[in-house]
Amino acid sequence: MVAFVSHVTVDCSDAYSLAQWWKPVLGYQDVPGDPNLPGHEECMITDPEGAGVDILFIEVPEGKSAKNRLHLDLRPRADLRDTEIERIAAHGATVVADHRGIYGPGSGWVTFADPEGNEFCVLRSPAEIATAEPADT
Repeated sequence: MVAFVSHVTVDCSDAYSLAQWWKPVLGYQDVPGDPNLPGHEECMITDPEGAGVDILFIEVPEGKSAKNRLHLDLRPRADLRDTEIERIAAHGATVVADHRGIYGPGSGWVTFADPEGNEFCVLRSPAEIATAEPADT
């Protein structure tokens, strides 16, 4: 028997605000019939296309104290990596590290932090990977 990932849980100080911040980043929505409201200690968001894993934000009393041991790697659904990086930066994410070009032109990723310091990366789009030279992967 094997298991599957039901959802990813993110500890935070304000579940509602962080869920609201992440919805436009991922194109997610509240779970139908279970809206997230200010003051909710648990807020789940879901991919309306059913392709992505749900994310549950849960309020905890302690703040983030070290680097994440687990983080999300995001691929743009339609845009190119750099377009997505600009969009997410304009949305208020903080650049932690820029690794673009680390393995040559067109390679790499950017590591961001959300408003509560949770790190995530933006990788190249599937289209960019499909057209990349072997050394760029």
